[in-house]
Amino acid sequence: MARRLPSQPPVLPGFSYVHILGSGGFADVFLYEQNMPRRQVAVKVMLSEVVNDQVRQMFQAEANLMAQLSAHPSILTVYEASVSGDGRPYLVMELCSSSLSERYRRERIPVPEVLRMAVKIGSAIETAHRAGVLHRDIKPSNILTTAYGHPVLSDFGIASTLTTQREEDAVGLSIPWSAPEVLLDETSGTIASEVWAFAATVYSLLAGRSPFEDPGGSNSSSDLMSRIARAKPQPIGRPDVPASLEALLKRGMSRRPDGRPASVLEFVRELQTIEAELGVPQTALEIAMDEWALGTVADLEDRTRLRPLPGARNAPTPRRRRRRAAAAGDYAGIGTVREASAPPRRFSHSRPGTVPQRGVQAVTWLLIASAVLVIALGATALVVLLRASTDDQLPVVSDISATTGSGTVEFSWQDPGLADGDLYEVEVNGVRTATQAQPRFVVDTAPGDTVCLAVTVNRQGKPGAQSAEKCVDVADE
Repeated sequence: MARRLPSQPPVLPGFSYVHILGSGGFADVFLYEQNMPRRQVAVKVMLSEVVNDQVRQMFQAEANLMAQLSAHPSILTVYEASVSGDGRPYLVMELCSSSLSERYRRERIPVPEVLRMAVKIGSAIETAHRAGVLHRDIKPSNILTTAYGHPVLSDFGIASTLTTQREEDAVGLSIPWSAPEVLLDETSGTIASEVWAFAATVYSLLAGRSPFEDPGGSNSSSDLMSRIARAKPQPIGRPDVPASLEALLKRGMSRRPDGRPASVLEFVRELQTIEAELGVPQTALEIAMDEWALGTVADLEDRTRLRPLPGARNAPTPRRRRRRAAAAGDYAGIGTVREASAPPRRFSHSRPGTVPQRGVQAVTWLLIASAVLVIALGATALVVLLRASTDDQLPVVSDISATTGSGTVEFSWQDPGLADGDLYEVEVNGVRTATQAQPRFVVDTAPGDTVCLAVTVNRQGKPGAQSAEKCVDVADE
């Protein structure tokens, strides 16, 4: 199929056209130079043949959405949005490179670099989810790179909501990274389908191809959809990719949505654990504060918004400590000194060899204060020791139960008393397979398999005692 020619670049006040950057199914991207402040920018301009009332509404939603989210360091920055003189909506954006979409196919990207990018992009997706927004088009070509090598996520939602395109073209762009339930029109998008797309994207960056692409076979839309429906991706085929990462990506692309990590944040935390396993520095999370994430665009289309998941646990909000100014007469704590407001009193004269009565009282009170101070310090040290001892005793999972289904075994257990931020480390047949928040885990099985599962509570990277193994023998058919 022949590619179309780019549209005519519009005349934009305050900007000078330089050249075309790229073309898509519904928009062209041009390089412009902004006159003041002087800088080069990328301008995405909608095609005139696809502009209608719905497109204008969705364009406005994307512009508002990108403006709201682009403060995130891993989301593409939008500077301006408007409509050109010929009626085409446009976005003025930070100029970034799209080289990653070609690089991962022609060269092997180091595993630590892929993990670093994945944590940053996952943080951006999680931030959007907390703001009530689904991206719905997560794939390698929507990860751009800034001039300083920082990955950023672009193109929130417009491509997947335009109905003026031919359905074949609209869906075909993202089939390799779309979840089965999306391709089967069971949903237009959920957190679980975003987890799938994110896992498929990370897989692609490691493997140099999409998860269900056959390098030596046919890769038509129908072929890909058939393989995605079976949800059995081929091994990545790299000896430097750890088994724990392969297992995480496979679980992220589970056929059943409830078999995937419950959130992108949970997925990202497992990526950080794998970084620690490889001995590389952990990439910091970039998650927006809850107060920031609450401010959402009110008029976005319902399909682009999320409802909170039942039982979802929000990240703990840091408590703000209030400092109270010390008033006159307030108790001065240990280690503080206040200047006396009254002149020192003079002791009365007494006979030689005797201690003045006031002096005796002063010494007595000094001894009492010293004793109280020693007791207080001792009690404080005891509390610190007890608290440290208590923190070392992490809760232990017990009484793991198992339910056998058709080709699966579902393990579950009671919450032993997790604190905020605690996670479960899950081992299947002696191999650490997942780090997660929910007290259940599903294992795919075959007839005759024996599956053993153990769980450990992890607090701030420190594991506690492991539970007893729960083993299940899968009956032969």
